[in-house]
Amino acid sequence: MRVLLVEDEPRIADFIRRGLAEEGHAVDIATDGEEAVDWPSVADFDVIILDVMLPIRDGFDVCRTLRAQGLRAPILMLTAKDAVEDRVRGLDSGADDYLVKPFAFAELLARLRALVRRQPAVLGARLQVDELVLETATRSVVRGDQAVELTNKEYAILEYLMRHPNQVLTRTMIAEHVWNYDFDNASNVIDVHVRNLRRKIDDASATKLIQTVRGAGYRIARPRPE
Repeated sequence: MRVLLVEDEPRIADFIRRGLAEEGHAVDIATDGEEAVDWPSVADFDVIILDVMLPIRDGFDVCRTLRAQGLRAPILMLTAKDAVEDRVRGLDSGADDYLVKPFAFAELLARLRALVRRQPAVLGARLQVDELVLETATRSVVRGDQAVELTNKEYAILEYLMRHPNQVLTRTMIAEHVWNYDFDNASNVIDVHVRNLRRKIDDASATKLIQTVRGAGYRIARPRPE
């Protein structure tokens, strides 16, 4: 999952970023309202965590602007304000959920998972390609009757592939979705992770699901009969 975190307090931003990164999510950070409005024009985000008290433009204004621009990604607003009118104002601005500081990080993760599950069917909680099943709620992966243990990045790449079955995803697309803006796409890190995914998912099966499309990228699909 790729996350835009809009937070001007460095300590809080670093705490959230590190926690999300440990869960395997890619995080980009905006530190003011103007920067927050600009980010979605250069990258696609699965969810936005938006603080209310921001320099230049507050979170309410940012939220209204993003929705007016057609942004459909779920928005979770963070604020130290706990008055009912502030929560109502945030939701009326286009936010999908509201979390009051201070909060437990486990609750933040649970709310993010819930927001993503609310999205259209393509973002459903259960993904399946042939006998490979991925449950996003529990982050579990099973091939047939065999559980598959993945690292955070392997899981993120597999989930991205399984959300787009039969579609070729370029290395750039994978990098932009699974890593943040600073990722060096010239490295072979993606190829290494995909190779490890193949070893764990395909090596023990006669049916190979993860395919390389030469000169283009990767896709996950059941091979067509000869």
